[in-house]
Amino acid sequence: MKISLKNVQLGLIGEIVMSEDLEAMADAIFDNRVPPTWTKKGFLSLKPLASWIEDCNDRINFLKEWIDKGTPDVYWISGFFFP
Repeated sequence: MKISLKNVQLGLIGEIVMSEDLEAMADAIFDNRVPPTWTKKGFLSLKPLASWIEDCNDRINFLKEWIDKGTPDVYWISGFFFP
């Protein structure tokens, strides 16, 4: 995600050639949709981009806490599966 966002920024200012994938990503971000390249590698969701990012951050934080603090007392079951 980090690399693709950087490439979109570079494409928008004209420092790299804007490929079809980058253009589709820029259009999706503008329309508050999850870019197609992210949906192929991320979790499935019907949420708009802003909510999808919040959900992604929640999932990352849940797993990071699990790693840092050990097995949790309560599991966020839907965090393991597609919503």
